[in-house]
Amino acid sequence: MASLSFLFHSPTFLSQSSSSSFTSSSTVCFLPGNTLAVAKTLSFQSPRRRRLLVNENQFQSRSFVLRSALDEVSVLDPPPPSGSERDKSELIASLKLKLLSTVSGLNRGLAANTDDLQKAEAAAKELEAVGGPVDLSVDLDKLQGKWRLLYSSAFSSRTLGGSRPGPPTGRLLPITLGQVFQRIDVLSKDFDNIVELELGAPWPLPPVEVTASLAHKFELIGSAKIKIIFEKTTVKTAGNLSQLPPLELPRFPDALRPPTDTRSGEFEVTYLDDDTRITRGDRGELRVFVIA
Repeated sequence: MASLSFLFHSPTFLSQSSSSSFTSSSTVCFLPGNTLAVAKTLSFQSPRRRRLLVNENQFQSRSFVLRSALDEVSVLDPPPPSGSERDKSELIASLKLKLLSTVSGLNRGLAANTDDLQKAEAAAKELEAVGGPVDLSVDLDKLQGKWRLLYSSAFSSRTLGGSRPGPPTGRLLPITLGQVFQRIDVLSKDFDNIVELELGAPWPLPPVEVTASLAHKFELIGSAKIKIIFEKTTVKTAGNLSQLPPLELPRFPDALRPPTDTRSGEFEVTYLDDDTRITRGDRGELRVFVIA
């Protein structure tokens, strides 16, 4: 460690009088960085008074130098955000609240009418515009975790498949949709859609609660676009039948599959932060997720 002795050089007097009635003197000391600090001019009448003031001035100079040296190695807090950054953060928070308030009472979109769809679309576009483009090549880690579906515009079609074929909800099939999740692992590239369902049963039997997990693998095919490839579906009973083992549904042979490949799909992430995500599917579905 370099010596700090250079911080304590004795003051050098620029002028001095041998008379006991000394009128003025200036004191200097050399600081790090070749900065010359000139002490204030001292006026006094006696040598004893002069010595006291010089000593006091020397102590103040040394204290200033020590504080300067300490300040050079101190750890500083990061600067506060600028006014524009702070204003943008506040605007995003306001637009997020507006979007979540718009879709929160729509039963994940199953209860949405045409007016509700338009309001949700407008609120999502406002947040997407302020948030700016999403770059998953940089922010892929933000996808990690379990996300809860808050809204899907596709569910307004009253089918669990959205704009894709799916079982209808209502009186024809007594299916009640519960929570819907997406579980994403960015390391293993696992992408699971998890759906909680309640299946009606003939009276007096209670309804059957099941959880269906649709396992996929995903890959990034653009700065904000993701492709998912279906692998398998596993159904697990819950509630009173939770002790039953999970059941893996068989896959259709390739020869019996429809011409359209429903095993894969694409969607674009249009807004993403630590707790909120907006996606738009390849068939126009708007989906809003919050971290679970």
